[in-house]
Amino acid sequence: MYLAIILLLMLVLPLGSVVAEAHSSADANLVFLIGKWFVFWGVGLRLLVASLKQIINPAFTAETIFGVTDHKALSLVQEIGFGNLSIGMLGVLSFFEPRWVVPAAITGCLFFGLAGLKHLLEPGRNRSRAIAMVSDLWLFFVLAFYLSAAFFQNAR
Repeated sequence: MYLAIILLLMLVLPLGSVVAEAHSSADANLVFLIGKWFVFWGVGLRLLVASLKQIINPAFTAETIFGVTDHKALSLVQEIGFGNLSIGMLGVLSFFEPRWVVPAAITGCLFFGLAGLKHLLEPGRNRSRAIAMVSDLWLFFVLAFYLSAAFFQNAR
């Protein structure tokens, strides 16, 4: 289930949305569409889903992702959930305010890049942590591409 949700929110739905909107509009800016949809699905909804899981059921993240069974860690996971909720809301709201796509992409790029790097450097990854690492690094690279392309597009 975890892998299916990750694949939907970080690959299938954003790519499908980019293709659908590019197909329906002859003058669509592909760079903007990549930013818009990967920020909405990958940063926004992915982190909202994660935050709800972390706030309501912190043991899942503590045990499944990090392998921590100490009950004392649950309040820390919930606080991580509050941060994810905040970033996720920025990503979702950028759908309604296009000027927020770049700030949400910067925030998401930093978050997913650092989280992915942290997972990469940790020895002994379990399956869930490996999925988190790959998906975090994937979104980091997509957002870094978008931000670079948007910067050079606006610099002309």
